Amino acid sequence: MATTTLRPSPTALLDPLCDSSFKAMFTADTKESNAALKDFLSTILSREIMEVQLMPNEPPTQVAKESQMSFDVSVKFNDGERADIEVQTRSEDYDYGDRAEIQVARLLSTSNMKGDNWDTPPAYQISVLNFEFDKDDSSPLSWYNMRKADGTQLSDKLNVVFFDLIKIHKLFGKPVENLSKLEKWGLFLSYAGDERRAEYIDSLTQTEEGIMNAKSSLCMISEDEIKWAQQNSIFKAQRDYNTGMQNAEKRGIRKGIAQGALQNAIANAKNLLQMNLGSPEQSAQAVSLPLEQVLALKEELARELTAVSN
Repeated sequence: MATTTLRPSPTALLDPLCDSSFKAMFTADTKESNAALKDFLSTILSREIMEVQLMPNEPPTQVAKESQMSFDVSVKFNDGERADIEVQTRSEDYDYGDRAEIQVARLLSTSNMKGDNWDTPPAYQISVLNFEFDKDDSSPLSWYNMRKADGTQLSDKLNVVFFDLIKIHKLFGKPVENLSKLEKWGLFLSYAGDERRAEYIDSLTQTEEGIMNAKSSLCMISEDEIKWAQQNSIFKAQRDYNTGMQNAEKRGIRKGIAQGALQNAIANAKNLLQMNLGSPEQSAQAVSLPLEQVLALKEELARELTAVSN
């Protein structure tokens, strides 16, 4: 009897842009996963990361508790610096800039809790975004920290880094030899889970050892049926959210149209009454309003006329 599986095909890979898959790929207890994480961080921060220590930031993975969990990757470098890395696919309902700034402030504050002075290592909030945070900035990598109005840096303690994948999507299909390492990472994260683009992603992967390690880690976790259950659950929740937002928007549009039509009908009824063009019954029929509402409008106009006369 054939075994039922949630994996679409024997070669299908989990989507790195799914929170749980992103975390699992970079935090598996394998040398490939650790090497991939160091290479990714080195690429984002433009410096070599020698060692990373994974820091606990959530309860053990259980599908039943998934909706209550954070999927951030929290790490500490060999020099004591701390970083949180996460993937974010939507920006609706909150200001993502505020969110990231508060998160990195909390991370820095946590690092300094046991310090005996203010010489605390810098903290980094690194967000892989599948939406455009700043449409006016063409660079896929944006780095924010505290600066004076003239651009002078206050310190290097608080660092918010956005890796905008949308700005990299247009590079898909470009000759691999013409891509930067950052662009290769962006394309890998964007399309590694899409079997239709597997050939191009494979050619890209072969050029970078760090991304090769990431794919090896992704292949390994993609054999785990629980990981597919997690991903399906998260994607279902995202689709439910998107559908709810779309329906709310449609209801809002319909409501807006109805309110606009009502206001026009009331204005037209008042004009007819003021010009004495027909009876209230005829005005109500002409503008498709209830007779009671037109009679009320007539009384309202009479009161306004009396007030003006007095």
